[in-house]
Amino acid sequence: MPSATMSGGRTARGYTYLKILLLLFLLNSLSLYFYFRPSSTPNPDPTKRIHDDRGLLPHLPQGSSGDSSSSSGSVASRSMKRWPILPSYLPWTNPGLTPSYRSCEAFFGNGFFKDLPVISPPSSARRGGEGGGGGWFRCFFSVTLGSSVCEGGNVRMNVGKIKMAKGGERLEDVIGRTEDKEMPVFEDGAFEVEEGNGRKVGERLVDQEFVGNYIGRSKMGELIGSARIVEKGQLQCDEWIEESTLIVIRFEYANLFHTMTDWYNGYVSSRVTGLPYRPKVVFVDGHCKSPMEETWRALFSGFTYAKHFRGSVCFRHVIFSPLGYDNAMFKGLSDQIDCSGASSRSLWVNPDDRKTARLSEFGEMMRAAFNFPLDKPLDRGTSRHNVLFVRREDYLAHPRHSGKPESRLSNEPEVFEALRTWALSHSGCKIKLVNGLFAHMSMKDQVQAIQGASVIIGAHGAGLTHIVSATPDTVILEIISSHYRRPHFELIAKWKGLEYHAINLSGSYAIPSEVVGQLKSILKGLGC
Repeated sequence: MPSATMSGGRTARGYTYLKILLLLFLLNSLSLYFYFRPSSTPNPDPTKRIHDDRGLLPHLPQGSSGDSSSSSGSVASRSMKRWPILPSYLPWTNPGLTPSYRSCEAFFGNGFFKDLPVISPPSSARRGGEGGGGGWFRCFFSVTLGSSVCEGGNVRMNVGKIKMAKGGERLEDVIGRTEDKEMPVFEDGAFEVEEGNGRKVGERLVDQEFVGNYIGRSKMGELIGSARIVEKGQLQCDEWIEESTLIVIRFEYANLFHTMTDWYNGYVSSRVTGLPYRPKVVFVDGHCKSPMEETWRALFSGFTYAKHFRGSVCFRHVIFSPLGYDNAMFKGLSDQIDCSGASSRSLWVNPDDRKTARLSEFGEMMRAAFNFPLDKPLDRGTSRHNVLFVRREDYLAHPRHSGKPESRLSNEPEVFEALRTWALSHSGCKIKLVNGLFAHMSMKDQVQAIQGASVIIGAHGAGLTHIVSATPDTVILEIISSHYRRPHFELIAKWKGLEYHAINLSGSYAIPSEVVGQLKSILKGLGC
């Protein structure tokens, strides 16, 4: 009789837990539905903000120069890709629940809450024609990251006042070009904002104190510092861009790690400014083409280079993305960011300042950009576990590159061959060793290889940055030369909640049997 009572109690508790889980699932589904459903309001005004579960967010600006009809807005939105629904998505915090200073949420972008209205939107703002209602400009400052996401309306870019190479050329055509020719130099008035709220025509949009305090003494600071106020109704442009546009300045544009920080900041900027659509991107730099452009194109709604515009171009709504250096992935290399990865479901139920799901959220966005499934594992064929070995190969990265990356593992072919031989002779579960020749693979194929891997092995190098897109059960094994003991990938694994192992070498030579031994131990932990 007592055992029957205990069994009945466990059953009752089980039903209670099931009801709670179903309720949480319903609440999250409703939240996602109301966020992603199309707005019923025609031609929304970008100068007004609305409350939703992420805080105060602007509508997508629509309309066209010289025409106040709503049809042009719908044409603009049709050229944009929506942000997809993600399993790891968490609503961005309401103003009343602002993440604390140096919390994980603040470090990973959900902390741009200090609203700095440089030019507040006039209450009489009208949609449509050039100068309709005046320009506006504001920044959202993160005390934790020390940088801002800024946005504005009726903003002109005068390409002739930006000194730099054209950009977008074939690498082979610009071999030997110096970096100073690729980085922008801004003359006064390189950017202009239409007069609003009584601002004096010709004056600086912001002073140097504002730049120093909220933007930083950087190229983005120079860009915003170059901006001037122009007379209302005088914003004459050779071209108007109706879609929301992200302004990006890249430095180490051909390096995957640094480009990942740019991608992440572009994603964060879109969330901070509440864009339901993925913005178009304008590179305000003169770098040549790189393989990274494939992901820029997949992740956002297209891109172009500033110098590819002819004459002046005006933006109905423009967002200025922080530099990649103003990012947790980069700042964590020198600053202590004590955060651990956790599932969005657990953080929804039990918020924790020392845990984050934001990097996992972004990793899912990367996979979604290439149309990979997020709700089920990739088909591994006949293998139970794919072991991906990320290789370092010779390739020409940029105009000043020798074409020969520095070796981080001097006997890499020997290690790979030892792993291959062991995998072929392994008598337990089926294992497939994947030869990760990333230098000769498309970005889409690289992400697909990462998503399909149970274990990722590689010497310290930028290619391992792809673990941002790894699935939650992936295990990382990094082989670290004594000359390159840097925490990049250990930190990313920690912030995603991935199991991480390292083999620290006394030089750059790895004993193959030790690498095989580590892999055997990892696979045993995976039940193989």
